[in-house]
Amino acid sequence: MNLRDLVFAYFQHYTIIAYLALAVAGFAVFGWNPTGLWRAIAIVAAATAVYPLVWHLLHQYILHGQWPYKFKLLASTWKRIHYDHHQDPNHLEVLFGALHTTVPTIFIATAPVGALIAEDGHRIGGAALAFSIGILTTCYYEFMHCIQHLAFKPKWKWVQHMKQRHNEHHYVDEDGNFGITNYFWDHVLGTYYEKKDRPGRSPTVFNLGYTEEVAKKYPWVKDLSGGIASDHPRRRAIANAKKLAAQAEAPTEEQILAHAAEAVGMDTEA
Repeated sequence: MNLRDLVFAYFQHYTIIAYLALAVAGFAVFGWNPTGLWRAIAIVAAATAVYPLVWHLLHQYILHGQWPYKFKLLASTWKRIHYDHHQDPNHLEVLFGALHTTVPTIFIATAPVGALIAEDGHRIGGAALAFSIGILTTCYYEFMHCIQHLAFKPKWKWVQHMKQRHNEHHYVDEDGNFGITNYFWDHVLGTYYEKKDRPGRSPTVFNLGYTEEVAKKYPWVKDLSGGIASDHPRRRAIANAKKLAAQAEAPTEEQILAHAAEAVGMDTEA
């Protein structure tokens, strides 16, 4: 996959189309109820600055939290927004966030900041501007996330560094490198690492700690998933392919009966 193919596929995805439509709507609301220039600049700066911290905290304490799967009402949401992604990091259907979870989260994280900075009478516009910036930042995050998981080899060193740290999060140890486009807050909060720092692979890197033992008490994610996988997705795919091939080669019951009947010279229906 080259950069052109990646960009083309990215902008065709319904999630990105929805994000861009929401961003345009937010800018339209800001145009209808604009705040002053300097306050607008402050809103853009604040929304851009707060996003990485909010994402890091959500990623570490909610998406990787050991509590959402303990509630039946949250189990399916947690499964969709992150468990499935770690079960198979390159599975395209769950690569992008689910709109019904991402859009409210972006609004809650950014709109109050914009409303607080804007002057009285223009707080709706300020909130809309901050929300649009949050949406566009999400689009950037999602594009980089595609680079990290699709068959695209970036030429830029800083993107290679970003992709390597994220791959370590998925294939070495899930308890660290929670950033997507930068790892500033990982450095600050002590969760940054490189592969050499953690030579042994985490046994829960693909199931986020939701093990068979845990599923005995909290079975909902396992029931929805049809099981729990803890091995590398590629090895699982190879094992499944071998299993299907073996099943295809195995004779059916009818074939066994026909062969037996032919051996004894009798009608199979007798």
